[in-house]
Amino acid sequence: MYKIVSSVVLTALAGSLALAYPAHAAGKAQAATVKEAPLRAHLAFLSSDAVEGRGTGQRGGELTVTYLETQALAAGLKPANGASFRQPVKIAGVRSLPQQSNVGIVAGGQALPLQFGADWVWGPGDAKPDHSLDADMVFVGYGINAAEEGWDDFKGQDLKGKVLVMMVNDPAPTAAEPKRFNGAGLTYYGRWTYKLEEAARQGAAGVLLIHTDASASYGWSVVQNSWAAAERFQLAEGKLGTGLQGWMTDATARKLFAAAGQDLDKLRAAAEDKNFKPVALNARVKGEARAQVRTLEEFNVAGVVPGTDPKLKDEVVIYSAHWDHMGKQGTEGDTIFNGAVDNASGTAALLAMAQEAVRHPAKRSQMFLWVAAEEQGLLGSAAYAAKPLWPIEKTAANLNLDSLNFVGLSRDVNVQGSERTDLGAMAASAAKQMGLAIAAAKPDLAGGYFRSDHFSFAKAGVPAFSVGAGHGWVKDVEANDAKQKAYRARYHQVSDEYDPNWDLSGMVQQAQFTLNLGRVVADAPKMPAWKAGDAFGKLRAAAK
Repeated sequence: MYKIVSSVVLTALAGSLALAYPAHAAGKAQAATVKEAPLRAHLAFLSSDAVEGRGTGQRGGELTVTYLETQALAAGLKPANGASFRQPVKIAGVRSLPQQSNVGIVAGGQALPLQFGADWVWGPGDAKPDHSLDADMVFVGYGINAAEEGWDDFKGQDLKGKVLVMMVNDPAPTAAEPKRFNGAGLTYYGRWTYKLEEAARQGAAGVLLIHTDASASYGWSVVQNSWAAAERFQLAEGKLGTGLQGWMTDATARKLFAAAGQDLDKLRAAAEDKNFKPVALNARVKGEARAQVRTLEEFNVAGVVPGTDPKLKDEVVIYSAHWDHMGKQGTEGDTIFNGAVDNASGTAALLAMAQEAVRHPAKRSQMFLWVAAEEQGLLGSAAYAAKPLWPIEKTAANLNLDSLNFVGLSRDVNVQGSERTDLGAMAASAAKQMGLAIAAAKPDLAGGYFRSDHFSFAKAGVPAFSVGAGHGWVKDVEANDAKQKAYRARYHQVSDEYDPNWDLSGMVQQAQFTLNLGRVVADAPKMPAWKAGDAFGKLRAAAK
């Protein structure tokens, strides 16, 4: 394990002092140029054991917020929340208590033998510790209401007080409709987060998702680890979920449907047709479901570089990155999930970018936003979008950074998602000016666009995407491909640690491109807009 040492601390502090006097050190340069030294210093510190993995609700998270607000002040950023760099985010920590509960499923008059964790998992979606349930169960197919697709799985039925059973993912394309629901790519309607939200909009008492490895794109163990083995977090105020949320295995679903007198395979096939109607099951969820709930306060950190144009300075470009990772877990061995790449890299890059933005302000204002609790479901960015520090209608764009290139210089940059808005053309222009190609787009099979903080802004109507690392290595192609591939085994593991031997030229390049693109947006005559006919715009309207 790479341990933080005094020399790195001194380097970080030296970088802080350099940031404190941004206007005097080197005179006025021709353009904002991201420097490697401060980026490396911030990365080394933020991924060190000193901040204990930056866990939500943990001491390391508190230390990280303090570090970020002092660095923002030293960089010369102006506080974005009145006199404060902090924006409070109220979060509920939830841990299901199956041994203190007696909730179960009765199908065909018989109680199903269900083991929490092995067969199903559940918890509250409304941050309340106790729920008494006696609710009919209804199969609603994919649980999708998408007017632009001519699709409504609910058909106007009154589902208030019911427990809805849903499939994850979205309807498959057909020969007649090869592009329905984005063809091979996943839409937001296929994400489990959408399905929980839609169940609440339908007034349901609860929702249970049917898991398969193929439809979820991960195994049951991922669900178990998130719902049974660890504390989960959700927003403690605003639009909350249903009283019961959870998953069941495919095997459990088959037992349930058979006991309820239904054929799951036939209903799955029926659910692939837009004429599908909800099917009442001869089954109920009954009993007491209890959970341990605690409320805590986390913080987004935000600072602003005021714009120079008398009119355009009232509009803002937001650069974002999530500061949190998975913190300390367990009691034996290495217990710190340092999260060097995910996402100390993006957090550090924003600090290095802020240093240069202060030296070179743009026509529009620029906000640097470090959001909390991304790993818990984009909670910090969702809280910001619900109560923005800058009016949403005056927010030109959000450019997000999450898990940066630690391998080396690339000939391209990944801007997938930008094509939904005018940001696509702007990104192409910024890339051309840097001599970079745009990486070829790939089908978004796992719904990546909906799984990072920019999505909270997109849902609110702001053109937004995450700037991704390219993979067209300038040199050492095979070795760099191997490094990139090897990281997959370190993702969300204690082994995601900073290595002082990393070549950060690619990380600097990615940060520079993001800052350059932000400057293009900030100096443009008008704010970027969503593409005409964009289906996602209709989803945003429906979700409000």
